[in-house]
Amino acid sequence: MKISGNAIRPGNIIQHKNRLWVAVKTQHTQPGKGGAYLQVELKDIRDGTKLNERFRSSESVERVRLDEKDYQFLYEEGEGVALMDLETFEQIHLAKELLGDSLSFLKDGMMLKVVSHEGEIVGAELPETVVMEIVEAEPVVKGQTASSSYKPAILENGVRIMVPPHIGVGTKVVVNTADSTYVERAKE
Repeated sequence: MKISGNAIRPGNIIQHKNRLWVAVKTQHTQPGKGGAYLQVELKDIRDGTKLNERFRSSESVERVRLDEKDYQFLYEEGEGVALMDLETFEQIHLAKELLGDSLSFLKDGMMLKVVSHEGEIVGAELPETVVMEIVEAEPVVKGQTASSSYKPAILENGVRIMVPPHIGVGTKVVVNTADSTYVERAKE
């Protein structure tokens, strides 16, 4: 679908210079001399490279719709992971680099959202949060104020995060998969 160059919003996916880009930031600029334009920070969906581009209202860009489908994680295999469609039981293999840093949070049976464009897989998303167990945590240092002090801890998958002082070994916690941060203690 063609849209005007000044109608791009953050989160929109556009086709530009024969590549797929997601708009990260947009800013309308009206210089004293010349016409107004939209300054857009774009990020390539496939390799993450960034590009700053100016679009005038007279230009048109192709806005792209991506297809999303849920798949279940089965196992890791070499440089990829095996996923299964729960409706058709069809298995697909996905390159590990499409998952990025969130790869370490994969658990057996976890549901992933696979994003594709015209039949080609361009990305995969884990759930926003996962429940993990703390396997190593430093003891609480007496005298620290409880309001803003955090201590390092290691999760069952080997990822190091910062947790509040009351969290100990064996405690299950909710972790944000996007930035590997502590959210809350898991409710049993």
